[in-house]
Amino acid sequence: MRKVGVVDFGMGNLNSVCNALKFLGSEFTIVLKPDDLNNLTHIILPGVGSFKKAMTNLSSLNLVEKIRSSVLSEKKKILGICLGMQLLGNSSTEDGYTEGLNLINNRVRIFSTEETKKKSIPHVGFNTIKIFNNKTFFFNKINDNSNFYFIHSYRMLREELIDNYAICNYGSDFLAAFNYNNIFGTQFHPEKSQSNGLQILYNFLVS
Repeated sequence: MRKVGVVDFGMGNLNSVCNALKFLGSEFTIVLKPDDLNNLTHIILPGVGSFKKAMTNLSSLNLVEKIRSSVLSEKKKILGICLGMQLLGNSSTEDGYTEGLNLINNRVRIFSTEETKKKSIPHVGFNTIKIFNNKTFFFNKINDNSNFYFIHSYRMLREELIDNYAICNYGSDFLAAFNYNNIFGTQFHPEKSQSNGLQILYNFLVS
């Protein structure tokens, strides 16, 4: 039986994520301290705002090492959403260099106007994705050119991901979502992406 926890570190779009889970009929708990992760099978890490502030908040709650051990040693599944996906990486330059949870060896960097071909930053609104080398249930029933809602200035670099990822184009391609073993991420907000987003959340929950 799946036991789901949503991490509350003071910067997430917590209510929207919880409402989406309720709509899907999923029971869940709110994670506020390390012991809250003990009996979970699935962890959701939402987030909006500064990478540096987020890591500071997670550290102050003593959640950094507990999340790492839960995912890397105990093999619990984790889904990072927007900033939450970025936090799964090894570092970001937002507000100065900051180390992330280092669950996946990818860096986070800001969009440049050259990359976006002078489109405005942040990238805001619905945009389509394209899925590459899909061998995972995470993208089940998600077709190429499906729409998802984005709002971000930074993005995770694709680095060494070769399977089970999706890209979005905003002047140039960037990593929109991925599944690497028990680690899942969406740069878009599934909880704000209507039926496509609910499908992605469902796919994670039943994985």
